[in-house]
Amino acid sequence: MTTSAAWIPRIIEPQLKEALSGPLRKVVILYGARQTGKTTLAHHLLDSMEGRRILRVNADLDPMQEVFSSRNLHTLRLFLADYDLVFIDEAQRIPDIGINLKIIHDELPEVRLFVTGSSSLELANHTFEPLTGRTLTWWLYPLSADELARAYGTMTYHTRLAEWMIFGSYPEIVRTPGRQMKIRLLKELTEAYLYKDVLELASLRNSQQLRQLLRLLAFQSGSEVSWHELGQKLGMASATVQRYVDLLEKAFVIKVVSSYSRNLRKEVSKKKKVFFLDTGIRNALIDQFAPLESRTDVGILWENYLFIERTKWLHNHMQYANQYFWRLHSGAELDYVEEQDGALHAYEFKFNKRRAKPPKSWQEAYPEADFQLIHKDNYLPFLLGNGASS
Repeated sequence: MTTSAAWIPRIIEPQLKEALSGPLRKVVILYGARQTGKTTLAHHLLDSMEGRRILRVNADLDPMQEVFSSRNLHTLRLFLADYDLVFIDEAQRIPDIGINLKIIHDELPEVRLFVTGSSSLELANHTFEPLTGRTLTWWLYPLSADELARAYGTMTYHTRLAEWMIFGSYPEIVRTPGRQMKIRLLKELTEAYLYKDVLELASLRNSQQLRQLLRLLAFQSGSEVSWHELGQKLGMASATVQRYVDLLEKAFVIKVVSSYSRNLRKEVSKKKKVFFLDTGIRNALIDQFAPLESRTDVGILWENYLFIERTKWLHNHMQYANQYFWRLHSGAELDYVEEQDGALHAYEFKFNKRRAKPPKSWQEAYPEADFQLIHKDNYLPFLLGNGASS
């Protein structure tokens, strides 16, 4: 299958459409970092909903801000009388949006609500408390391996694997031809979003500390990290490091993973791993866009790429699983452990290696768990949802 340059279908679109049309009436919220395609997806979805009377609201326009921050049922009813579906893009920019959405949801039962926001932190501060029990939430990540394989064909996706690992999969980056322009756009995105927006979002003043922390995390992607050790390197309190990391996770920059443990004395339980939601962003932070064959961090990239693509697949297909790594104080470790429906699945990620066995200590502690090595020749089923082949 091929696709146009303008539109790559998103897997969650049918789920959103069902949520806006089905019998369960909830406020549908779509979160995601800037430039992941939220607005494009929303308008593509709304264009397909024939027969619906849709109001599309740009939250940046002053008249819209006045209406949707009014807290006035009469004003809201008068303004929305001709519509049965209201879409508000970047809803967090409207003052008191949460309480106004609650009024519409509770008092105007004929109206469905669909809103987007660039940050779970930013939008949650305005919506979650007044909308408790009234929402269905989705996250839109950069394009997933599954979406790229469907759009371009599995073989083409596979032949471009190095490209996805190096430049990531933000929609604009994917559609942009040419290495230099991809690098330029990634640098622009990193500066505009990671630094400026996250600092503003969290009311942080020390941009240099945030830059230094992000670079350290990028170099240590997939390695165990300690907030205390990071703080020592940066001259920051560990509590400050933890706060910054929490903000970066809520702003869809990174994902923090804990170690798996059933409280066995030998298992490490306090340290974390940090992965970037996009490997292109990770590479932009350390100014490293060299081809895979000349890199010393291919293993780091591979682990980050596999982890985050698996995360996307689980979310996009509404598969609920706990994600961990595993390590003993002796050094025995596994890159990835997935716990789903009570079953344990252990994985080792090696780009070139073809054979591996799980640590004996893992087998002894968790004999019921299965194990698979994921390498560059068998990774496709793991990322496309069919398990992994040996």
